[in-house]
Amino acid sequence: MQEPKLYEYAVIRLVPKPEREEFFNVGLIMFSKREKFIQVKIHLCEEKFRVIRSKIDYNDVMRHLESFVSIAKGDKSAGPIAQLDIPERFRWLTAVKSSIIQTSRPHPGASMNLNSTFDRLFQELVL
Repeated sequence: MQEPKLYEYAVIRLVPKPEREEFFNVGLIMFSKREKFIQVKIHLCEEKFRVIRSKIDYNDVMRHLESFVSIAKGDKSAGPIAQLDIPERFRWLTAVKSSIIQTSRPHPGASMNLNSTFDRLFQELVL
């Protein structure tokens, strides 16, 4: 019988005004050391973004969010952080930041199918 795969995940948040500590979820990052698995998916609803009435540019935010995906994938064009091994990339992406893009603390879990668990968590926590 197959054993469940251990994983960690964190929610990626947009914090338009960090001083107000208000945020909304815009993505998910999940990783499993044993399975050498890392996945990031982003969804920034443009309508929701416009409602926050911030001076932040939507395209700038999307570029920064897309860098999370590139780093997770190990894309060489994403710089030296993307060249780290998977656990180090996950730890770097989920490190505490005071910028407008932050992550929740990592949460552990176990799953028989990492991809379907990722999809379910993304649906529940981001969409």
